[in-house]
Amino acid sequence: MSPQRRADGSLRHLITLEGVTRAEVLGLLDAAQRYVRKLGETPPSNRSLAGITIANLFTEPSTRTRVSFDLAGRRLGAEVVNIEVQLSSRAKGETMIDTVHTLESIHFDVFVIRDAEPGVVAHVAANVGPHVSVLSAGEAHLSHPTQGLLDALTVRQYKGDFAPLRIAIVGDVRHSRVARSAFEVFTTLGVRELRLVAPRGLMPDPGEFPGCTRADDIEAGIAGMDVVMMLRIQKERMTEAAIPDGGEYYARFGLTPERLRLARPDAIVMHPQPMNRGVEIDSAVADGPQSVIRAQVTNGVAVRMAVLQHVTRRGGGA
Repeated sequence: MSPQRRADGSLRHLITLEGVTRAEVLGLLDAAQRYVRKLGETPPSNRSLAGITIANLFTEPSTRTRVSFDLAGRRLGAEVVNIEVQLSSRAKGETMIDTVHTLESIHFDVFVIRDAEPGVVAHVAANVGPHVSVLSAGEAHLSHPTQGLLDALTVRQYKGDFAPLRIAIVGDVRHSRVARSAFEVFTTLGVRELRLVAPRGLMPDPGEFPGCTRADDIEAGIAGMDVVMMLRIQKERMTEAAIPDGGEYYARFGLTPERLRLARPDAIVMHPQPMNRGVEIDSAVADGPQSVIRAQVTNGVAVRMAVLQHVTRRGGGA
């Protein structure tokens, strides 16, 4: 039995999308879609998580993920507490599991954790009470499951059926938890092709991402693609790609309007943010008609509402 699951097979935690079935992914996407509203409309809310208390424990900076988990819980009627772990007792030497056990003792039910150290989220999940659920909000370079789900929801909204799609993931794939969760979800959903596009120094090892095609040239990499998913490049990673600075990276790998024309005419452009404009993506593309980046942010709240309801087994309408 997967450590993410209860004895009856249901998902209790969400640490990774590996092992989550196609039916479960589609069920979560369907549930999330019911919570999607156009900008300007009143956001959906209900009381399905009334009595549930959620702790957001982030040891890394976050805007979109933390805020959307906060809103997701509150819109479902839960009590939500955001804890700056850097300012808590962990800064005095307390371990994450001790912090969690302290919060468990005052009746917290869900822990949403982002941590730069691999294995922390799974360790917490293995050491909490049977009534508690643990959700990954991003783990090291390994996984970001709710990001993978919101990316899948966005693609489905704009492209429909996954089977014929060709998707390119472009940038620092080697160090990207976003790329790994995208690989897991799009492989599970059965897309036609998943292509990794990266400078050689930022391409993952050959044994990773099985079944994906690879390209170390952006023009060839995005040609004919239905979806172009850009990744953030960190300055400290440029030396690994033998690229001296952001200007050189943009010249070689930045997504410009001219390069985007090599993809299919109706291709969509995605980015998990934060964006480095003029480094991995041109502003004309980020703000252009093919960009669905803002829709990804909107979908993040809806997906996290669906996940919270699912793991706590609290049903509720939109």
